[in-house]
Amino acid sequence: MLRFSGFELDSERAELRRPDGETVKLRPKTLEILRLLAGNAGHVLSKQQLMEAAWPNVHVGEDSLFQCIREIRTALGDDKRQVVRVISGRGYLFQAEVTGPEVTGAKVTEAGVTEVAAPAAPEIPPVSRPEPAASDTTVAVVMNSEPAKRVFDLSRRRIAFASVAALAILCTAVAVWMLRPGLIFARGPTSIAVMPIVDESNDPLVAQMAADVSGRLTDGLAKIENIRVLIPEQATTKADFVVKGELQKSEQAWTIRTRMTETATGEVKWTASYQVSPADTDLQTQQSRLAAGVGHALALRINELLNADPRSASKSNVVIEQATAHINQTSPERFQAAQAMLEKALAEDPDNVDVQVALAALLMRGVQMAWLSGPEREAAETRTDAMLQQTLRARPNYIPANEAYCRFLNATNQFRASLVACAKALSFDPWNGIALYHVGLAQVQTGRFEDALATFMQADRFDTPQVSRWTWKIGAGWANMLMGRAEEAVPWLLKSIAITSASGRTHMLLAAAYQQLGKTDEARAAMEKGRELRPGSTYHNVPTPRKNSSPVYIEATERIMQLMVAAGLPAS
Repeated sequence: MLRFSGFELDSERAELRRPDGETVKLRPKTLEILRLLAGNAGHVLSKQQLMEAAWPNVHVGEDSLFQCIREIRTALGDDKRQVVRVISGRGYLFQAEVTGPEVTGAKVTEAGVTEVAAPAAPEIPPVSRPEPAASDTTVAVVMNSEPAKRVFDLSRRRIAFASVAALAILCTAVAVWMLRPGLIFARGPTSIAVMPIVDESNDPLVAQMAADVSGRLTDGLAKIENIRVLIPEQATTKADFVVKGELQKSEQAWTIRTRMTETATGEVKWTASYQVSPADTDLQTQQSRLAAGVGHALALRINELLNADPRSASKSNVVIEQATAHINQTSPERFQAAQAMLEKALAEDPDNVDVQVALAALLMRGVQMAWLSGPEREAAETRTDAMLQQTLRARPNYIPANEAYCRFLNATNQFRASLVACAKALSFDPWNGIALYHVGLAQVQTGRFEDALATFMQADRFDTPQVSRWTWKIGAGWANMLMGRAEEAVPWLLKSIAITSASGRTHMLLAAAYQQLGKTDEARAAMEKGRELRPGSTYHNVPTPRKNSSPVYIEATERIMQLMVAAGLPAS
């Protein structure tokens, strides 16, 4: 039990109580962050330490931590940020007097793991050196003889000469290897400098917003593993590219305009603008979305430049666009037309990575939409795997290839491998909402529902690409339903339907949520709509395949399916 400012943090019951004894409703991760901060009161904990302690071995962004901090401040009434303080450049400080057994000796290590100081080890007396044994003395006597000395010295010289010769050969080999073309004098990673976002209105609010967005954009770019982010002062002297931008505010929206220029030539290599409405979102979310809106597009452009392929300007790009337009119409006939286009393009250019990725994504779409079944499905999965493996060998850092492989592994229930592949995609684009969504799916299937909810909510805070926003909203609703939180699930599912109303699965989940809440009329109406969109749906074919799924997930899914049946889903 930790006590501070009249509050009680009960770790055993996992709850926070106000001075009046009322329990404050907080998410488990928020409670964990509060426990870490309060248990280390008076000590600054870095963001990295807190994230690694609360989300061990899970890829999460700083927005997940920011949300927990916001919830903690709201719960404590810390509007002026006097209890949970930000120490610039270092982390967070819990500045309140805390009493309780967890305070003394508890700390967070650099790796983010909470540990308790161990008692001092007892002193060990020095060990005395034993006298030489008889055999040692005998050796000494023998070596003192003159002939033996000469033999020993000669052997020693030979060994020394051999060692020097071997060392010389080794040094020569190392020098030859290091001086080979493209090593010592090879270019380092591409360097990018992000200049402070400019506020043209001289409004202090806009200036602060611009500074915060600049920081978020820089932090995100710094996570990309194959580039180097420089401070603005090095922009003109050392950076390969310079990113500049302006922020404007109107009554309707924040608007950010950005561009990236190549330092050596002055050529503009990329431009983007992005708008965020201040309605229905807090300031932190607005900052996150502004940075993500341009950061996601910038990360894709950087990746494209670093993985440039002369064939990218060929007619195959037109074929890919036409095929994508066909498949977006979502029908078996469109699927077949798109496949024919891509098969023809691949036959004409077998090594074209973009065509391979597009065809692999198309085949998996056919599997997921049940347009391929039986032997066709198995053949499609085998071929997709082979194509993507070949693509990644050719261009291991290419975002579209890593993203497609992440999605393929999820679709074939290879969840742990999918987490690795999705993390690889995020290492080149930390704002990639599609990769985050698939991380969340893998976390759901492995029974980590809280982590999945945090991941879906992070994707929603980034909101990039916007075309996929309905997916992480249904993901958040699904994760809440798996944890039995129907009341929290309903708003997410309604938002998903408002964006994309043609998903039968979303309506069926909504029906289960209404059924759990006792709103049977709404539940039956939602189920009717879901069955209209997915004719032939039954208790047996609505759930996702359970191969490699956690028993925790299977149990929670069964509970949701029973709610769907009660709402009108046929049992068979």
